[in-house]
Amino acid sequence: MLNLHGYGMRLFEGALVTIELAVLSLVIAVLFGLMTASAKLSGNRMLHLLATLYTTLIRGVPDLVLMMLFFFGGQTLVNSLSDAVYARFGVDFFININPFVAGVLTIGLIFGAYMGETFRGAIQSVEKGQVEAAAACGMSRSLIFRRVKFPLMMSHALPGLSNNWQVLLKTTALVSIIGLSDMVRVATQASKATFEPFTFMLFVGAVYLILTSFSEWIFKRLRLKYHAGYVGAAND
Repeated sequence: MLNLHGYGMRLFEGALVTIELAVLSLVIAVLFGLMTASAKLSGNRMLHLLATLYTTLIRGVPDLVLMMLFFFGGQTLVNSLSDAVYARFGVDFFININPFVAGVLTIGLIFGAYMGETFRGAIQSVEKGQVEAAAACGMSRSLIFRRVKFPLMMSHALPGLSNNWQVLLKTTALVSIIGLSDMVRVATQASKATFEPFTFMLFVGAVYLILTSFSEWIFKRLRLKYHAGYVGAAND
């Protein structure tokens, strides 16, 4: 059994921070992904251009660089704005960017670009004939979306969503560089204090493995649900 030298509770708290960070980042990523996919499929040239610039920028710049740019660069920008307002109007204010908020927004924005491509492909894969058949049966647009379009879209999107979530979950380790006390940062501090990096990093690796394995089980259940009626669904 691993001897955590009294850091067990801090590591547990850090693991909770990691889970909270990942889940909230996923929510933002899904929202941005849906908006990006809708923009690219809207037929509006301006929206399509903005969505393309967004996905190109995010996929072309390393995640670590974006994390540092949004946190440290964002704080510098806010400070410059504060100085300008004080010089012009005499109003003094200071906004300190919270590392947790910065981490959630950054990871959400990063994976929103990848989710956008996943949703775009899934939406394009929905057979128009089934939607038209539902409309011919007298279904309303909202009912068609709930009963036909959304389930079919999800059946195509789930493999990509699963992969993106797994990568997103591991990407949360990057927040340790901006001062957020997730389990990676706690493990790093404990390793330096006890000179036992293998012990603490092995613990962190095991926690991430448990989280990713549990996530894979959940997505497998979701695939079975949305593939109901498809041949071979149980083997997906």
